[in-house]
Amino acid sequence: MINDNHDQLAHPISDDPKTPLLPLRSDPPQRKLSFLSSLSSILTLKNLYILLGPLLSTIVCLFVKLDGPVTSKNMLAILAWVFAWWITEAVPMPVTSMSPLFLFPLFGISSADHVAHSYMDDVIALVLGSFILVLAVEHYNIHRRLAFNITIVFCGDPLNPPLLLLGICATTAFVSMWMHNVAAAVLMMPVATGIIQRLPTGPTQSDVENKFCRAVILGVIYSTAIGGMSTLTGTGVNLILVGMWKKYFPNEEPISFNKWFFFGFPFAFLLLIALWGILCLLYCSKGSGRALSAYLDKSHLKKELELLGPMAFAEKMVLAVFSILIVLWMTKSITDDIPGWGVLFNGRVGDGTVSVMMATLLFIIPNKKEKGEKLMDWNKCKKLPWSLILLLGAGFAIAEGVESSGLANVLSETLDFLERAPYLAIAPAVCLISSIITEFITSNNATTTLVVPLLIQIAKSMHLHPLLLMVPGAIGAQFAFLLPTATPSNVVGFSTGHIEMKDMIKIGLPLKIAGIAALTLLMPTLGAYVFETNKDV
Repeated sequence: MINDNHDQLAHPISDDPKTPLLPLRSDPPQRKLSFLSSLSSILTLKNLYILLGPLLSTIVCLFVKLDGPVTSKNMLAILAWVFAWWITEAVPMPVTSMSPLFLFPLFGISSADHVAHSYMDDVIALVLGSFILVLAVEHYNIHRRLAFNITIVFCGDPLNPPLLLLGICATTAFVSMWMHNVAAAVLMMPVATGIIQRLPTGPTQSDVENKFCRAVILGVIYSTAIGGMSTLTGTGVNLILVGMWKKYFPNEEPISFNKWFFFGFPFAFLLLIALWGILCLLYCSKGSGRALSAYLDKSHLKKELELLGPMAFAEKMVLAVFSILIVLWMTKSITDDIPGWGVLFNGRVGDGTVSVMMATLLFIIPNKKEKGEKLMDWNKCKKLPWSLILLLGAGFAIAEGVESSGLANVLSETLDFLERAPYLAIAPAVCLISSIITEFITSNNATTTLVVPLLIQIAKSMHLHPLLLMVPGAIGAQFAFLLPTATPSNVVGFSTGHIEMKDMIKIGLPLKIAGIAALTLLMPTLGAYVFETNKDV
């Protein structure tokens, strides 16, 4: 009663119906901002970055002179705008990726309908279908089961640290072959940290144990990037390359999943062996097996595997659908003598067709957990990488805009001096430049979108098959090995606290050199055979 009376005294109730029942909140009087403080709130670095795009575009339109149509200069202005926003991240990258939808019509490059077509084609369908399957794998913990099984095989008895390190790297690379690099890193990092959690931490940790912890985290980071290079779906960079090849050279045979795999997998295998060798040389001493065996053995991994329980029907079906998808990808087009099942449909079926078809099965097949519940539902697909899809669309739109505006011909004429340069000199230079740019642009996809259209024009000037430069440029964009911020996958590993920047430079620099050397040797040999670069384009 006392409390009720107190409340009534504090907030007396009126009989007037116009009187509000709840007390009105009186806002404190706001201080008037001075002119200088208002100006400083507007002139922030972020806002200056936003203005940088239109400013560079205006400078190009007013002061740059090109020997070509007006649209070529307008396209260059658009490139300055878009890449300024991409590099500075003045606005979110997916929003920047949509800017061609209004910039191209405003600058007279192409119509809105024409630009919009670039944001949905077979390559985009390939990404959508593949990521739905990846989400299913993640949802049912298939990736962890696979990781533990493979790692147990490589553990050795007694413990063999180099062999275990190879197992961790190989498992991560294999997982990254079928899903986006960031997703693979996020899924494999808990597996890696779970393995090294049994080791001592803090002052009691020996130098051998500390080095092995670093080696495991570094192995996961770099194996994620390497595995993504081997398949079309492993990273958005490969998809951008394939999409640009299709846009620039629509009459040429497209780069299929199978064709890329025949080149990408051997290259990734060589780079993975190089990574393992570097890690063993710098972080695994001869006596590490004895020091680590007291904390890490097969029993730990087997216990982790047992916690997952037996494989359920849903896991088996997702694994079966994924396996069928891989088989269909690889057998759609095999060789000229063995055309594959794609010939039955007269070339109308693409890799995206198969990807979406198999993803659709996940919404039809029951999971046998709850009545009427399927393997997947749309609520589980909220994590679809729409930012990557928009970035891919922007890359395809820009590639077509550079060609249709006449800017491609202008760039080609300015690069005539490269005709005299030998391929074995320019290929590593292209790869090195691309790999340096990607260290400072957080998105490897953005680097590829920037570099590949220019490489096409350089190849034309040198009278080379375009893929001889496009492939080194695109793969070089994935050599983001030196800086923690170079790619989100590096951030995932760096955030564990087990490694420092000097570790990344110590491993990343020789790995980058090994990658450039391997690519320089493989591209004119194996690449010439797989991509048929001896033919005229």
